[in-house]
Amino acid sequence: MMCINIVSVAPMRAQAAHRSEMVSQLLFGEQCEILNSEGDFYQVRSRYDGYEGWVQATQLVPMEAGLFDESMVCTAALDAHVWVNDRPLRLSPGSECYFAASGRGKVNRETLALPGYSIRYQHPLPLMPLEPATPNSEAIITCAMQYLGTPYLWGGKSIWGIDCSGFVQMVFKQNGMFVPRDAWQQAEGGDAIGFLQEAKPGDLAFFDNAEGRITHVGILLNDHQILHASGVVRIDPIDNEGIIHAESGRRTHHLRLLKRYF
Repeated sequence: MMCINIVSVAPMRAQAAHRSEMVSQLLFGEQCEILNSEGDFYQVRSRYDGYEGWVQATQLVPMEAGLFDESMVCTAALDAHVWVNDRPLRLSPGSECYFAASGRGKVNRETLALPGYSIRYQHPLPLMPLEPATPNSEAIITCAMQYLGTPYLWGGKSIWGIDCSGFVQMVFKQNGMFVPRDAWQQAEGGDAIGFLQEAKPGDLAFFDNAEGRITHVGILLNDHQILHASGVVRIDPIDNEGIIHAESGRRTHHLRLLKRYF
């Protein structure tokens, strides 16, 4: 059975318990498939990236196949919201909004009816089609900069708390390009770039730990600065060895490889 998330951010946990590790999140409107149930939780698989985890059942609503005629992704960081049963609900960038056809086939951009819920859309709501597109450097950097100062949160994907790979995934999602959820998965895609001096804004830099495992990713602003989630989403210097913390001058991440997705 397919469901849709009807809260701003729904935690996806490793186990069916509120105290369990948060491995990812579902943003408003993101769809998932129910795999199992235990107590107050559903085990789900995200339709967008295939990630699996346990989500509180009351945060999800069943949906009919073929219910939507148009799918959009929210691209605004500030003051984007919808009304769910006449209650305002803030949206994080990367949230999904859907539109259904009326009886005469015209797409209804005002409201969406779900079992037990009525969703009313703010207008104008900054949206773009949730479909493949070819982004450009300027669009990626503009989108990425709206997360500047967002607190780091393990498993996070929202403007209220985000991890390094969630940050990259959400920026590219809003620009019509899919990248996987985890940094090591993201490192397996894209085209390799030989040297930092060959990179362009929007390219991805990956970093490894002492065991050689990819543990961090960021978005290059140019060949000497990187935007990444480390404590907060911040800008730090980067060279061929890795990231240098802007305030302390300490090296924090060892550069492993560079990739271009567009």
